[in-house]
Amino acid sequence: MEILIFLCPAAAVLVWGFLWAWDALERMKSWEQRGQLRAGSRTLLVIAHPDDEAMFFAPTVLGLARLRHRVSVLCFSTGNYYNQGEIRKKELLQSCDVLGIPYSSVMIIDNRAFPDDPGVQWDTEHVASDLLQHIEANGINLVVTFDARGVSGHINHITLHAAVRTLHSEGRLPKGCSVLMLETVNVVRKYISFLDLPFSWLQTQNVLFVLSSKEVAQAKPKGGNKRNVCQQMNR
Repeated sequence: MEILIFLCPAAAVLVWGFLWAWDALERMKSWEQRGQLRAGSRTLLVIAHPDDEAMFFAPTVLGLARLRHRVSVLCFSTGNYYNQGEIRKKELLQSCDVLGIPYSSVMIIDNRAFPDDPGVQWDTEHVASDLLQHIEANGINLVVTFDARGVSGHINHITLHAAVRTLHSEGRLPKGCSVLMLETVNVVRKYISFLDLPFSWLQTQNVLFVLSSKEVAQAKPKGGNKRNVCQQMNR
């Protein structure tokens, strides 16, 4: 009887694990068949400040690299809130290099209209216009950015989401260009690392990127958020 008590939960875990893996494969296949995650896609990561790429998006960037995406970065500010813009620009380039993004694929906008300041609201249409110009000039197939809550709640992050949402809802994005948004989760889920996996898969997200141990080590040197081993992306 004691053996049965042990075996039943173990069997249930194995079955759940199989269904989980199968569901993950089917979701990825669906996206690949529609072209959004196909190898060779030109993917643009849209961020507000240097360090966003590592602090918030490292699992996604490394997951896309694993799928052989050509990832580039468009950063809308130099991160000059504490008058360290030049230092942070260099750190962004170094961080992207660690994540497998060459310097030539990183563009940093230095414009007074987009200050690194949580107290300043960027003009959504101005952001959308500059973003669309970059997307069209570089033949971007997939745009990755923040969701409506901006992950950390930073107003600049939220403005980027609003700009992308405007382009998408108004049909201004080029044909075949899709959007993925990093889902904001509560503080408990942020800190429980891989234990969040079951919760993530119970959601209605489209894509989940999970880091391997090698990728976790790769993301750490440049300040990658150590608690982020997986990321949930929504369309």
